[in-house]
Amino acid sequence: MKPHFKQIVTVILSVFLLSCSSDETADAPPPPPPIVTPPTKPEPPIASTVKYLALGDSYTIGQSVCETCRFPEQLKTSLNAMYSSSVSLKIIATTGWTTSNLISAINSQNPESNYDLVTLLIGVNNQYQHRSFSVYEKEFPELVNKAIMLAKGDKKNVVVISIPDYAYTPYGQALAGDQSNKISAEITQYNNFAENYCNTNQIAFVSITEITREGLNNPSLVASDGLHPSQSAYRMFVDKMMPKVKMALQD
Repeated sequence: MKPHFKQIVTVILSVFLLSCSSDETADAPPPPPPIVTPPTKPEPPIASTVKYLALGDSYTIGQSVCETCRFPEQLKTSLNAMYSSSVSLKIIATTGWTTSNLISAINSQNPESNYDLVTLLIGVNNQYQHRSFSVYEKEFPELVNKAIMLAKGDKKNVVVISIPDYAYTPYGQALAGDQSNKISAEITQYNNFAENYCNTNQIAFVSITEITREGLNNPSLVASDGLHPSQSAYRMFVDKMMPKVKMALQD
């Protein structure tokens, strides 16, 4: 092959190879963009020491569950872990208390008005004892106002919790028979009044009633007495409450 001809062939082959390389590069998909994980936004801080007061009845004192299983204790533990704060807890609650009983207990004990957080869960015994609904209409607002006073006079520091529905427990079914729908309707009446009052007055309200209405489908939500919420149910209460509790405690 003559030198001149070999040079021509070499040039042609080079152009062909460069063209193929260029086409392969063009057809190759672009590399995926790097995954950027946004920084986790830290929780706004709360005070290094928090005083918490829980007002209520058997659902607050934790009838038939261990002392650390009741929801105020679980809430305290969660706050301690989440914020590394020192949370102290006082409970004013007894099984069987109505709104009238709780008012009398608060007046008798006369707690200090320096709590950073106050929760209120009351009313089931008004319904269970067939008290006139008008008593709840009068005394629930009175209790909310007492809770505000005890929360340094700041309604932002108060969280009201709805009444559980005991019709969805083995005890409630045995007690009520075909009256379970009546119990649920009355519990709903009490909760609607409480929620409407809280919404009107810009007070935090957390509904946990639907959790307890799973008690027959999920027996693990019911304590060993067949009536009250279990430790697991109270954990779900705390999870549902936590956003409102954070808002109450964060400045």
